[in-house]
Amino acid sequence: MSGQDDAKVPSHEELAQMGPDELVRLGTKLDDVELVEYPDPWPVPGTRAERRAERGVALWFVLAALAGVAFIAVFVAWPWQYRDPGHQFLYRLYTPLLGLTLGLAILGIGAGVLMYVKKFVPHEVAVQQRHDGPSDEVARRTIVAELTDAGTRSGIGRRSLIKRTAGAAVGFMGLGLVVLPLGGFIKNPWSKSLSPEDTLAHTGWYEPPGGETVYLRKDTGDPTDVALVSPQDMDAGAMQTVFPFRESERNDPDKLRAALQRIDNPVMLIRFRPDDAAHIIKRAGQENFNYGDYYAYTKICSHLGCPTSLYEQQTQRILCPCHQSQFNALEYCKPIFGPAARPLAQLPIGVDQATGYLYAKGDFIEPIGPGYWERGA
Repeated sequence: MSGQDDAKVPSHEELAQMGPDELVRLGTKLDDVELVEYPDPWPVPGTRAERRAERGVALWFVLAALAGVAFIAVFVAWPWQYRDPGHQFLYRLYTPLLGLTLGLAILGIGAGVLMYVKKFVPHEVAVQQRHDGPSDEVARRTIVAELTDAGTRSGIGRRSLIKRTAGAAVGFMGLGLVVLPLGGFIKNPWSKSLSPEDTLAHTGWYEPPGGETVYLRKDTGDPTDVALVSPQDMDAGAMQTVFPFRESERNDPDKLRAALQRIDNPVMLIRFRPDDAAHIIKRAGQENFNYGDYYAYTKICSHLGCPTSLYEQQTQRILCPCHQSQFNALEYCKPIFGPAARPLAQLPIGVDQATGYLYAKGDFIEPIGPGYWERGA
């Protein structure tokens, strides 16, 4: 005969009047459970061994709490902005420290919970008959009582050290997980306290009115070598990558290197063949951005910011290798295939009459790269 036949199923009124111990006994009978062993892990409370085990659990939770605090501190206060070579030690540690502190917080909570279960929750040995079908209300009430009883027998109610440290660990790690997605709102890309070139609306080609001339510079492989571009340097149908250069940077190796490494600086300089240039469709408002057959477009894809470095001279298409977006170079780099939805931004260029070198007449008139909330269409 099954346990459900032996045990009388109580009414709702009787169920409401039962205490925790009665619900536990009723649950075992209704579930056909026979407890072979159900020892109290600490039959004598307050022993040195018990306190030592409690401190061991609390130590893991303290570690998790400290790691959670460290994660928030690193995320908010650690130097995260790009640094020039030779000054990148702290900058390079930013992402590894975020991973380390968050990992330690998760590890501490997990290890603390496992150690608590191993040391304080009774390790019962039970035999249960299997029954099919969903659980009724009595079964649901009794299983809650059994779980509560296991927690009670573990002594969690009188282990304030473990409760406080576990609460701190979960709280600080949870706060860190809240700060993580909200961190992007901490820095306002339009803040007046930022220099224009440090906002999302401008790039390294930006120069305030009355500032220096920003020339187009080739990368020769030597970051300290200054090789400017003149119209005679490129054959028709050629393309090369250029970067901004100012005369004030000529004798500053750090600034010369930084100009080559800044992510929004690379620009494709294309010299179209005369037959192709005759069929170019210019974007409204940008009719004078080119110099003769020379056109300059950002290499930062308008989809997700990958480098659009592949220029097909025969088809006049510019390809992004990441997600296969294609842009028509003869129609203001308008996207014609793939996920990109906006044309590549065009850099206005001209020739400096005093030196004969190509220069930027200004920064891009629109933000480059992927979209963001404040960008607009």
